[in-house]
Amino acid sequence: MIHVVIGTKAQLIKMAPILYYLQQRNIPYNYISTGQHKAKIDDILANFGLRQPDYALCEADDITSIQKMMTWSVKIIWRTIRKKKEIFRGDKEGIVLVHGDTLSTLLGALMGRIAGLKVGHVESGLRSFDLFQPFPEEITRLLTFSLAHYYFCPDDRAIQNLKRYSGVKINTVANTLYDSLCLSNHFPDVLPQSEIPSRQYSIVTLHRHENIYRQDALDRVMRLVEEISKTHFLLFILHKPTEKKIHQFNWHQRLVENTNIELRVRYDYFGFIQLIKSAEFVISDGGSNQEECYYLGKPIILLRKVTERHDGLGENCLLSEYSIERIKEFISTINDHQFSFKELDVKPSEKIIESCLPFAQV
Repeated sequence: MIHVVIGTKAQLIKMAPILYYLQQRNIPYNYISTGQHKAKIDDILANFGLRQPDYALCEADDITSIQKMMTWSVKIIWRTIRKKKEIFRGDKEGIVLVHGDTLSTLLGALMGRIAGLKVGHVESGLRSFDLFQPFPEEITRLLTFSLAHYYFCPDDRAIQNLKRYSGVKINTVANTLYDSLCLSNHFPDVLPQSEIPSRQYSIVTLHRHENIYRQDALDRVMRLVEEISKTHFLLFILHKPTEKKIHQFNWHQRLVENTNIELRVRYDYFGFIQLIKSAEFVISDGGSNQEECYYLGKPIILLRKVTERHDGLGENCLLSEYSIERIKEFISTINDHQFSFKELDVKPSEKIIESCLPFAQV
């Protein structure tokens, strides 16, 4: 059958359309949670009308430290070795779908291999060609490529990046995130009007290891945010690791006292997208946000030196390389970097499902 291993919120958001369409078509699937993230998972499942995981490997609070991550990883591999028949329902001929570039991606691929099943990698073939930017995601991708049998790639460039790998490559034409955004349009808004500022605003969301885990790195991005806030009102949506680090590195009070910055806790997916749609622009270091803004036609300032994604570059997306001069120039022409929602004649999630049907008990 079709097994889907998911660990993080971002993975669930991008895999939700696959689960949703499997559910709509009454195609059985086995949803396995690694437990890497816990917060907001239930909200995202509720957004898309999806059931709880069929099997939870290691329920805990969000894994936010290296020590916790190593302990958690060992537990998952040991549990898979001991209980692979139970986890994968005795299946010997199915496929295990994993997504992206997190530790859960690599663990899911290893789990599939341990169980003797085929491994399908969704959002495959993305490369920065720099092992340390982004770190550890680039290394995770390379290891996952070596374990996969099927590669579901969002474009031709991604397929070209996989030339040395012998598995089956499928061009899904776009990212499954496109389907997530389309589905969000079919559900009612989840935020009350009071949650949306009455004044013009932009959104800040930062979480990447290279931006928050060292004092100098956090100082760099926080100073950029402060500089932008001199002329724009910003909603700063806090990821848990980011919130922890701005306290640790003495930025929290400074942000609280800035009258042009409002700190907010994370939203569920549909609520966050609702906020983005009404925002002037987005400031982020996330690849998923880059993709979302590209499909939505929303300007985005990417606080990174490199990106493995090409969505929107030169159009609505500025790869800032942390240059305040480039950022100010982009903002000064912000209206030139927005466009309408991109209407595509494809559902990437359906293409993935069609490729997996030979493994499904229908």
